[in-house]
Amino acid sequence: MNVVMLIGNLATEVDLRSLDGDKQVANFVLAVDRPGKDEADFFRVAVWDRQAEICARYLVKGKRIALDGRLRSRSWEEDGKRRSAVEVVANRVQFLSPPTATPRQRSRSRPPPRSP
Repeated sequence: MNVVMLIGNLATEVDLRSLDGDKQVANFVLAVDRPGKDEADFFRVAVWDRQAEICARYLVKGKRIALDGRLRSRSWEEDGKRRSAVEVVANRVQFLSPPTATPRQRSRSRPPPRSP
């Protein structure tokens, strides 16, 4: 059985890309603390379709999330060398940090009125 459940904080901003017209993928790195140690493990995460859009809209670096999904191994050739990576493909992402304005929402908001 290939099941992964993680709770951690985003270590990078979310990178949203469109593929084949209507498919979308969001990629980010999740930092997961090691219990009892001042260390963390870092996992590459891919989220697909509608959930990818939601992650890109509301998540920013540092936000805490829980996810469940599966591990996926992939390989490719780069500069004549065979490369490989293991990433988490998230089935479900749950936001654990309190909601705040996203950068897009902040840029559209008006400054507070000045007092006389």
